[in-house]
Amino acid sequence: MDRKWKWVPGIMLLMLLSHMTSALEVPLDPKVLEGLPQPPTIILQSPKDYIFDPRENIVIYCEAKGKPQPSFSWTRNGTHFDVEEDSKVLMKPGSGTLVIDISGEKAEAYEGTYQCTAHNDHGTAVSNNIVIRQSRSPLWSKERNEAIVVQMGVSLVLQCRPPAGLPPPVIFWMDNNFQKLPLDKRVSQALNGDLYFSNVLPEDSRNDYICYARFPHTQTIQQKQPISVTVLDNRPEGERRPGFMLPFGATSTKMVLKGETLELECIADGLPTPDISWEKDGGELPSGRISFHNFQKKLKISEVNEADAGNYRCTAINSLGDAHHIIKVTVKAAPFWVSAPRNLILAPNETGILTCRVSGEPKPKIAWFVNGVAIENAPEDHTRKVEDDTVILSNVQSGSSAVYQCNASNEFGYLLANAFVSVLAEPPRVLTPPNQVYQVITNSPALLHCASFGSPIPTITWFKDSQTTIKNGDPYVIHENGTLEIHVAQPINSGKYTCIATNHLGIKENHVFLEVKEPTRILKQPEYKVVQRGMSAVFECKVKHDISLSPTMTWLKDNGELPDDERFEVDTDSLTIKDVTDEDEGRYTCIMNTTLDQDSASAMLTVVEATPTPAIVYERPGPPTDLELTDQTERSVRLTWTPGDEHNSPTQKFLIQYEDLLHQPGVWTNLTEVAGSSTTAQLDLSPYVYYSFRVLALNHVGYSEPSQSSKQYRTNPAAPDVNPSDVKGVGLEPGNLVISWTPLTGFQSNGPGLEYKVQWRRKDVEENWSSATVANLSHFVVSGTPVFEPFEITVQALNNYGNGPDPEVKIGYSGEDMPLSAPESVEVNVHNSTLAEVKWERVSLSSVRGKLQGYKMYYRRQHGLHSTEEDPDQQEQVLTFSGNHSEGQLPDLQPYSVYSLFIRVLNNKGEGPPSPTKTFETPEGVPGKPSFLEVTNPSLESLTLEWGPPINKNGHLAGYTLKYQQVNGTNEVGPIKVMTFLPNETTITIGNLNASMLYKFDLSAMTIKGSGPIITKEAFTAMDTTVANRQVDIATQGWFIGLMCAIALLILVLLIVCFIKRNKGGKYPVKEKEDAHQDPEIQPMKEDDGTFGEYRSMESDTEDHKPLKGSRTPSNGTVRRDESDDSLVDYGEGGDGQFNEDGSFIGQYSGKKEKDTHEGNESSEAPSPVNAMNSFV
Repeated sequence: MDRKWKWVPGIMLLMLLSHMTSALEVPLDPKVLEGLPQPPTIILQSPKDYIFDPRENIVIYCEAKGKPQPSFSWTRNGTHFDVEEDSKVLMKPGSGTLVIDISGEKAEAYEGTYQCTAHNDHGTAVSNNIVIRQSRSPLWSKERNEAIVVQMGVSLVLQCRPPAGLPPPVIFWMDNNFQKLPLDKRVSQALNGDLYFSNVLPEDSRNDYICYARFPHTQTIQQKQPISVTVLDNRPEGERRPGFMLPFGATSTKMVLKGETLELECIADGLPTPDISWEKDGGELPSGRISFHNFQKKLKISEVNEADAGNYRCTAINSLGDAHHIIKVTVKAAPFWVSAPRNLILAPNETGILTCRVSGEPKPKIAWFVNGVAIENAPEDHTRKVEDDTVILSNVQSGSSAVYQCNASNEFGYLLANAFVSVLAEPPRVLTPPNQVYQVITNSPALLHCASFGSPIPTITWFKDSQTTIKNGDPYVIHENGTLEIHVAQPINSGKYTCIATNHLGIKENHVFLEVKEPTRILKQPEYKVVQRGMSAVFECKVKHDISLSPTMTWLKDNGELPDDERFEVDTDSLTIKDVTDEDEGRYTCIMNTTLDQDSASAMLTVVEATPTPAIVYERPGPPTDLELTDQTERSVRLTWTPGDEHNSPTQKFLIQYEDLLHQPGVWTNLTEVAGSSTTAQLDLSPYVYYSFRVLALNHVGYSEPSQSSKQYRTNPAAPDVNPSDVKGVGLEPGNLVISWTPLTGFQSNGPGLEYKVQWRRKDVEENWSSATVANLSHFVVSGTPVFEPFEITVQALNNYGNGPDPEVKIGYSGEDMPLSAPESVEVNVHNSTLAEVKWERVSLSSVRGKLQGYKMYYRRQHGLHSTEEDPDQQEQVLTFSGNHSEGQLPDLQPYSVYSLFIRVLNNKGEGPPSPTKTFETPEGVPGKPSFLEVTNPSLESLTLEWGPPINKNGHLAGYTLKYQQVNGTNEVGPIKVMTFLPNETTITIGNLNASMLYKFDLSAMTIKGSGPIITKEAFTAMDTTVANRQVDIATQGWFIGLMCAIALLILVLLIVCFIKRNKGGKYPVKEKEDAHQDPEIQPMKEDDGTFGEYRSMESDTEDHKPLKGSRTPSNGTVRRDESDDSLVDYGEGGDGQFNEDGSFIGQYSGKKEKDTHEGNESSEAPSPVNAMNSFV
């Protein structure tokens, strides 16, 4: 067997590769995985190099999944690590993660190389080798730095040489004040941390050059002893050519690993300071991955690859010459994956291949393991063959599941991958959700998924609309994973698709749906605008999209959001910018988004100066010219024209008119309108018309004169396109039906010989249509019809070229006749003295003999219950109740009266016979107001009243009520007095009234139902002349004169007090018990006697300007405002001040901040809490 493998390895490998597709990929659906046995898979592990902080616990991660749940074990430094024996080590339940408590222990004891193993019944997976090391931040070795003295112009290197830490520290230079030292083209820090001076200057002299090292893991910073540098200028170094301080010599080498970042640096000395440049011999620097740092002294290339190897030349140049250094870069590579081995699920007797393809420099060595054991040491398996980076598994059997490990290594590192092989027999499952809807845009690809799982791998078959079998080929492609692809989807591809997954263990189907949508397109794009400042700019953006998708319009300015400004108004299909400013200039983009696609368009806005221009004369536009007819068809023609002069006002639209020379010569009719930006229009025409067209332009001034007429264009006759409108059927007399319509115009006739075919038949009766054909008429009378019967009627137009479209059926009614029956069983229910309810029995609809319009109620007041004689003045009244009612109300009746009524039914022809007359009575009500009220015989203390009874007593009169009171104009001032009278009393004299006063009288009549409305009268009593003579002017009264004098004296006293207060504003006393020689910062204000002390004038002497004790006064004599926001100054007109902790007020105040303090006493402003202290010092 081995001999055969050796003879035909290439052929056999090719055959096995052809079967590689039979190996199942592991499904990601957790619901599928739950029911499947699965070897262990490492899903989480710590990095290969783990540096821990000794102040925290060590956590080494190892998580794995599998079915059944894996168990975990560890090795340390290649030997078994018994976790249970060490009380400081804990393995988390359900996982292999280790937590090592190093508190109180030597952390170094746990350093080493760890590896995790996860095992279950189907195999063993292993983790990477995890190297655990403790982070270190050693102290700087003690050293004494000698002071450095150099001449100006020479080069200098200050060495840092930090202690080696784990990981290496970050280096930076600072001074004693923890300020970073400035770096520039002349002074720079190298990658090793040393500080380089291309040439020194006197300003470089200082004694605090300090190198700091920051250790990242422990977050500690250590410093080197300060270095002192003195630069002398007594013998300065002269100018010189550049030379390299770093690297040394003419060439150097650098090795970098693929994928890492390459850092090259060149630091040169020289005077003047040299400039550094970089180039690659025989090639170009890789654009996009390079960057320069440290003032061009450092070249950085990220994501290094093999092409970056070569010679890099750095050049230092100044005015005296140049120098070159070549760095030879070699690129090596730790192992990296080309194709990592993947998990396999195989059915019994299937063949699978595991490949472990890696690359690196030098070429990595590959070693295979099975369940963590080197494959050469594992139990022999005749179905397995290893060929370098490939493991071939042939005719696998149940129970041969295992986990294979591939280890690829070279001197720069290693890769380790686990891949399990699980042997299963499973019926098909479709993992794609059922009834999923896919939406795509027309002409774009569509992908319909049918993810499946089964062992052996299921075969996928697709059907469209459950009928048509889909095979590979244009426009369909069925991918190996079962996905159906339509390269260019069209609306015809929309529909239901079914995928069926089968293997020898079963069959499973799934349905999905495809919807192909119309694309989103911008039909009218925004246009370039030049707008004067202060004017408005409008960008249009009209879009077409699929109606089933919800679009969203977004506007951008210079690819950013629109300014948050109310001047920007976004409409459905436009953007308006009002009152344009210079900042509004830029590119504006409209973006129409749907859930599937988008379209966008942009335009520039240029803002120009709003220059004064001569007065613009706006006129109506000139008439269009050069009318031309093209694209002529039976029913349409294209009209093109040339616009006339706009006369300074843009054309808003064009109006197109036509003249029908056959039917209406000389009459111009509006046909259509188009936008002012158009110069052509497609016109829809009618048959049998001799057309002539003209065009008018419209601007904001008005319409232009019409253009010259176009050439005549005749359309051929045809059958009518429309039938007559407004078809009705109405009977004008009993026994007839008048069918009427609005005739077609000559324009609508479409040809000669226009006639109308009229048809009618009774509705809901089985009978044939009756018809008649008429011409030049707009109505037709059908005689001998039953009374008020519904008819179906149609009117169809026809001419010599055929009939019009099928007419619409209308419903009409034959003529009506007078109703035959009267309402019966009329009943009246009187609710109160003015309202009655009437009920009756409806008549049968057949007796109406027409359309029931309602019922008319005729009623009349016969006479009052006071008298049996009929009142001849009372007229009959009518109430109409529309519709088929059987009851109604009679409002506004007169109380205590006798009424009669009868009812008739009503149709469009007239009224039917009356019902029997019904008589009813209304009860008593309140009476009307008295017929009159007069006041006679006024005297000094009495008035006589006379009145008449109500015209409408509305019952038996019970008497009268009189209310009166003394009034003054419209204001009631006296008490109300009430008097009652018998029905036969109609006069009264009222005494004990006041002379010369106005009285108001309210009189009402009464029945047993209460008082009726009042009648009002006002009257004066006679004037007392003796009292009038005794009245005198109030201005001559003594009490009034005394009151006025007292008020004047009070005002004078107040003015004097205000004047005195104002003059004392500059003499606010201050207590003079201060010690002028003591420090005002610590001398407190004395308040032993509860006062501020003695007040002094600011003008007395210079010491008057000293601050209060406890205040703070600078040497310039001004008072500093305290930092507190709660200052009395905030409430006054100016000045500074502050409060002591006990609330006492201290400080110096002035009337205004800009005035000198000596001017405080001269203020003419009104006193205030601050101005009152202007002299307080």
